Amino acid sequence: MRRSFTFLLRPTARQAAALAACLEDHRQLYNAALEHRRTAYARAGVSVRYGEQSAELKHIRADDPDGQARWSFSSQQATLRRLDKAFAAFFKRVRAGRAPGFPRFKGRGRFDTVEWPKDGDGCRWESQPGHPTATYVRLQGVGHVRVHRHRPVRGQVKTISVTREGSRWFVV
Repeated sequence: MRRSFTFLLRPTARQAAALAACLEDHRQLYNAALEHRRTAYARAGVSVRYGEQSAELKHIRADDPDGQARWSFSSQQATLRRLDKAFAAFFKRVRAGRAPGFPRFKGRGRFDTVEWPKDGDGCRWESQPGHPTATYVRLQGVGHVRVHRHRPVRGQVKTISVTREGSRWFVV
């Protein structure tokens, strides 16, 4: 059984700026991947899939070491999977005869979540277990961010998502 726990993050000012930069870089990756799919289909009639875009991610990271390469490879793959999921839902609605709603470009206020699909791959829950009173989550490129853990987590943490709601940050 899957459970989801939401906790408030308590980042410092520098960590909050790094989280905002992480969100912005993932948003730009999403929009660039969407543009790549649109232009490939418009110009050559070719459908670009997740596997092809994920393979190109290595070259994108090599070309932008201070931008995209700062963040976890698996979190960027999760962002590309998010786009692939949007396309799958679009084609499912087309086949069902409903109003399809083509995937859109995401503006600054429309992209508020970054996911790390595996604990230990770019992120680590309870990264300082010896700390007696506080819980921390370690995020690649951000550092150890304090978590306001108001209740114990039952089970094993498998996926970590960081969400911005207004000026507050949450970890799920």
